[in-house]
Amino acid sequence: MSQPILRRVVSLAWPVLVAQMAVVGNGVIDTMMAGRLSALDLAAVGVGTAIYITVFMTAMGVLLALTPTVAQHFGAGRYAEIGEDVRQSAWLALLLAAVGIVLLRHPEPFLALAQLTPEMETKVRAYLNALSWGMAPAMAFRMFYGFMSGIGRPRAIMAFNLTGLAAKVPLNALYMYGLDMGATGCGASTATISWITTLLAWSWYARQAEFNVFGVLSRLTLPKPAAMLALLRLGAPIGATLLVDVTAFTFMALFIARLGPTMSAAHQIAANLTILIFMIPLSIGNAVLVLAGQALGAGDPATARRTGLVGIGLGLAVSSLVSLGLWLGAERLAAIYTPDAAVRAAAASLIAIIAVYHLADALQTVVVNVLRGYKKTLVPMAAYVVSLWGIGLGGGYVLGLTDLLGLARGAAGFWIAAAASLGVAGSIVLAYFLTVSRPVGARD
Repeated sequence: MSQPILRRVVSLAWPVLVAQMAVVGNGVIDTMMAGRLSALDLAAVGVGTAIYITVFMTAMGVLLALTPTVAQHFGAGRYAEIGEDVRQSAWLALLLAAVGIVLLRHPEPFLALAQLTPEMETKVRAYLNALSWGMAPAMAFRMFYGFMSGIGRPRAIMAFNLTGLAAKVPLNALYMYGLDMGATGCGASTATISWITTLLAWSWYARQAEFNVFGVLSRLTLPKPAAMLALLRLGAPIGATLLVDVTAFTFMALFIARLGPTMSAAHQIAANLTILIFMIPLSIGNAVLVLAGQALGAGDPATARRTGLVGIGLGLAVSSLVSLGLWLGAERLAAIYTPDAAVRAAAASLIAIIAVYHLADALQTVVVNVLRGYKKTLVPMAAYVVSLWGIGLGGGYVLGLTDLLGLARGAAGFWIAAAASLGVAGSIVLAYFLTVSRPVGARD
């Protein structure tokens, strides 16, 4: 029985992986092209990206409620309800985009933590302002993503993300060099790509007769408090979970920025690589979320549990191979990003730590996504708050910037604590999944 499940997980996971790699590929391109300008530009993109991801991922997390909602409706054959929930999510997307724009254009709380030099702060502000122009279409595309994922059609998402990736280098070159915007051009091109992919995606959807059964674009629906509240009850803990996850990562970048441009640039390389490989367990987790949600909607909890277990095993197996590659190729990977010898050496030492970090990250990523398929989001949120903020960020500050536990370890201290925090979080959510997915009789 597990073999058919494995095939279904892989068939849904690989398009998501390609789609997410395309998104991360944009960040890789930004990192490499900014790195060719100067260490200051690279560091500014790194700090700006950390702030942007905090805002964007939190908003996106609320909209992630759409995927398990659609998946369970789809499994139960409630197609008309899918269209209504997508329309209600549009109102949430509009509100979230407005909040995101304000935060990106007024990032003072984030910048106060980083204690940047005036020159670097100017670059970070300009970068974030450029990114703010793409916040609204980014939220609209996330609606498309949640809907298409929930009905098990991720290849369309993949196609549009690849279109955006293809446009990244020429648009970067236009803004960064043609218009002499420097690192700010990375943000401007990202915003432009958000508009392009979103308009293409929803225009394509409107022309597909096979989706008429869902009636997403059949009419305009005013906000319905009950429906929006249901989405918020599910999505708010997801958004809070991502906020904890991302802010732990963001504050790490901001604290490391105090160590100077070289170490900040090295951290940006390590962080960029971490996000790239994170897409592997994320794609597996997304596939398992959809399949488990559809099985639960169809009234088949046994298949939902088996799907989760297969996904967890697959995620750990693949990530073990990735971690081995990181450990053996740390110096070569660092050299790909920058010709600066000092930055390269510092980044290589961090990449070796990431090899361990990735295993813990893979476990918690797949399990948390399985739980979202079950619409279980509160316990993971609590586990993240304690682990990532307490052990990860707090422990990282102690290990990285103080002498309380020996000599300050700098950026390495933050990454060591982050790996430990994910290990704890992963253990908690795994135990929770095994509990909530057990057959009813086995819980008595």
